[in-house]
Amino acid sequence: MRIITVLGFLLLAVPVTAQEAIENPNKKAVVASVENQSNSLIELSDEIWSHAEIAFKEDHSSEALASYAESRGFRVTRGVGEIPTAFVAEYGSGEPVIGILGEFDALPGLSQKAVPYKSPLVEGAGGHGCGHNLFGVASLGAAVSIKELIEKGEFEGTIRFYGTPAEEKFFGKLWMIRAGLFDDVDVVMDWHPGAETKANVQSSLALVDFLVEFEGQAAHASSDPWNGRSASDALELYTDGINMYREHIKPTVRIHYHIQDAGKVVNVVPDYAKIWTRVRDTRREGMEKVWKQVERIAEGASIMANVDYKITLISGIHEILVNRTGGAALQKNLEALGTITYTEEEENFARKIQEATNSEVVGLDMEINPLEETEEHPSGGSTDVGDVSFVAPTIRLSATVAPKGTPWHSWAVVATSGMSIGHKGMQYAAKALAMTMVDLFEQPELVEEVKAEFRERKGDYVYEGMVPPGPPPLDFDQD
Repeated sequence: MRIITVLGFLLLAVPVTAQEAIENPNKKAVVASVENQSNSLIELSDEIWSHAEIAFKEDHSSEALASYAESRGFRVTRGVGEIPTAFVAEYGSGEPVIGILGEFDALPGLSQKAVPYKSPLVEGAGGHGCGHNLFGVASLGAAVSIKELIEKGEFEGTIRFYGTPAEEKFFGKLWMIRAGLFDDVDVVMDWHPGAETKANVQSSLALVDFLVEFEGQAAHASSDPWNGRSASDALELYTDGINMYREHIKPTVRIHYHIQDAGKVVNVVPDYAKIWTRVRDTRREGMEKVWKQVERIAEGASIMANVDYKITLISGIHEILVNRTGGAALQKNLEALGTITYTEEEENFARKIQEATNSEVVGLDMEINPLEETEEHPSGGSTDVGDVSFVAPTIRLSATVAPKGTPWHSWAVVATSGMSIGHKGMQYAAKALAMTMVDLFEQPELVEEVKAEFRERKGDYVYEGMVPPGPPPLDFDQD
């Protein structure tokens, strides 16, 4: 086994046995390309990790990725979809057009040092609690390896990297889709940092985000409260209504809310209140039924409190449209690539993370999980990749960047995303994605099979994005 020392970390290359299992010369070439980019990819990932910029504010992170793409010979178009931090990097021409997604936004309030105990890097600042500092970099590294083969004439077509901001809050891909940026793509590659390595053939949850605002009449809370109409009362009635409703929804449904304004001082009847509400379900049609009922609850609350109300759509996303044909192709490449191998130091780091988060102390998952059966009603989160998957067939990967049982969207993922455990998962993902893209470029019949499954699963459904008219909410108050 060859060992490479990079930036003070011991980073293991693909085991010799795995390299021997990769017979295709173009796949060998992309694996070598990712390894040759190793120093640059780690530096780029750590740079994005250190800035930890939140939705629509990812100026430095976006520019770092776009500049790297330009330095490697890509044509870069910045500010696409009316989003300053969104961009597209492309190389080649003609068909097939193979896209690959890259996210890079962080989460508010999760700042953390690369240590196995909670210790903010900058108190109150953002942190990559979903590993997106690794996400965009791995995808771009894979795209570069394919670009090099097109440049050498090994195959024809177009490789296109999508720099997609604001996945964590506003779902930036929705506006990129609306701008037509995915209209001509044949297949899209996607991955996400995780605690296990597998071809991801599970769906996600559809969701909708909307604001409810109540407006009443201010008054002195002691001397003449009878002259007041409390917006805060309406907000409380609204949340009570939601919580009563929970008994009567299906187990697949999730409802969340975040109170953003419920008054400023105790001695004034509040004349304004605001709450962000999110509704999810495993299918869009199920989500929509609950969404409309929750909106009716807001109306009822306004009537009871004798105040006015307004509902504003922020955005909404579809569930993932699974593509098992693409997943099976990816699975073969995972098995050929082999497992990620960790040092004892990395295993100890992982176990300390598990101890600190009250998780089972079992270390890191080094297995290549078999291709799963697709569940009808999966658990888990939501992603705007779901909308991409209704526009173009999408092949998805999960790669290990954190210990098993790690709470996601937490300081623990920030910690591993900023050190060698995350770096290894990032490079592994780049290799697996690139190898699968080699299959797509070399096998037109595979592209057609992936597209045929996409058409069959989508059926006669006509995709329409859940975004309000006008530009993205770039100036939205994120506090």
